[in-house]
Amino acid sequence: MILRMEFKKILVLLILLGILIAQARAQSYDFVVAHDGSGQFKTVQEAINAVPDFRKNPTTIYIKNGVYKEKITVAPSKTGVRLVGQDVQKTILTHDDFASKKNRFGEEMGTTGSTSFYVFGDEFKAENITFENSAGPVGQAVAVRVDGDKVMFQNCRFLGFQDTLYPHGEKSRQYYKDCYIEGTTDFIFGWSTAVFENCEIYSKKGGNYVTAASTSEGQPYGFVFLNCRLTGDAPEKSYYLGRPWRPFAKTVFLNTYLGKHINPAGWHNWNKPEAEQQVLYAEYNSKGPGANPKARVKWSKQLTAIEAQEYTLKKIFGDWDPLAEKPAPPAGK
Repeated sequence: MILRMEFKKILVLLILLGILIAQARAQSYDFVVAHDGSGQFKTVQEAINAVPDFRKNPTTIYIKNGVYKEKITVAPSKTGVRLVGQDVQKTILTHDDFASKKNRFGEEMGTTGSTSFYVFGDEFKAENITFENSAGPVGQAVAVRVDGDKVMFQNCRFLGFQDTLYPHGEKSRQYYKDCYIEGTTDFIFGWSTAVFENCEIYSKKGGNYVTAASTSEGQPYGFVFLNCRLTGDAPEKSYYLGRPWRPFAKTVFLNTYLGKHINPAGWHNWNKPEAEQQVLYAEYNSKGPGANPKARVKWSKQLTAIEAQEYTLKKIFGDWDPLAEKPAPPAGK
């Protein structure tokens, strides 16, 4: 009897502790978004619009599970916005525009206009969220376009087909950690300096190029993949690691697993022979069935161990250390 009473006391204390923890978590977010009305807002865009312009401190928005079909913009004035999803598999921000779709003026939207989620504000961060363009295999259809500086995505998914992820801003520094990115043709493309660490890059059937960097002339870094995994359901040898959207493209893979879908040549010049003298397409310590340094095109590069040391977050990002950022509060239930 005494043991049973003690057990009940412990159980009650645990329940009370859980309630207190949940309350503390709820209070640690500035805004909560929920379809069911249990938060301050029912849409993500409403919550972002409520962020004070050019706020110096981060504004954390917690998004409860649900499919939010919205075309969302983080404006340049909305700085320090931090989105935290309840569950990366169940917190989905999606839209279905595509480049050849006509707008209300009867004009094609174009690649940029197809975007589901725009990031123009600096110091944006997202965690535990799926970003999607659900238009399907209909040509260019962007899930996320990023122009802001000091932007980080952690444990996020990017779903689409052609042109899924658009690191667009020339002066933009972006860090993707523990993310999943899928697509077909050129599904990671753009001007920005972007580091992908411990990410899965999934090539779907019907495509042929993983990246299409358009790095500006003189920019020291473009796309850098650290300890990633290139996987997919595409046929064997059907994908190139990259092709130059612009002639000074820079794309480097370090300590990365390459699946059998990667073509032995590795890289394609996009029928621009002059780009062969201007691009930097390089690898270091590639592994897996798609790693074939001897078969790579002659104008690509295999880095030495000393050269690989130039690809640290400090050297790539300079005065911005994304890992020094304060972590978001733990997700509530």
